[in-house]
Amino acid sequence: MTTVKDYLDERHDKLDFYTRAITNAHGQNHPEVFDVRQQYVKLCLDASNHKDLSDNFAKLRQTTKDYAIPGDVCPVFEATYHMLKTADAINAQI
Repeated sequence: MTTVKDYLDERHDKLDFYTRAITNAHGQNHPEVFDVRQQYVKLCLDASNHKDLSDNFAKLRQTTKDYAIPGDVCPVFEATYHMLKTADAINAQI
């Protein structure tokens, strides 16, 4: 069974790059992506320290409106939210 930490570790380079990229590309129209970036960094830190991630994912769900994809965004934005939603689902199984 894949853990959240394993999932995030396997996708760290991509998610790190993507969360930065969407702030640059979409921050003006979607300022919530700056919070998504900060929450992702905290999520990784907490996962590395084997902390309970329930609050992290609750904040991400609130910030992203349950990972809703706006209609005016690029595939990188969409992929970022899908990966974070998958990590959230893995965490919910624990």
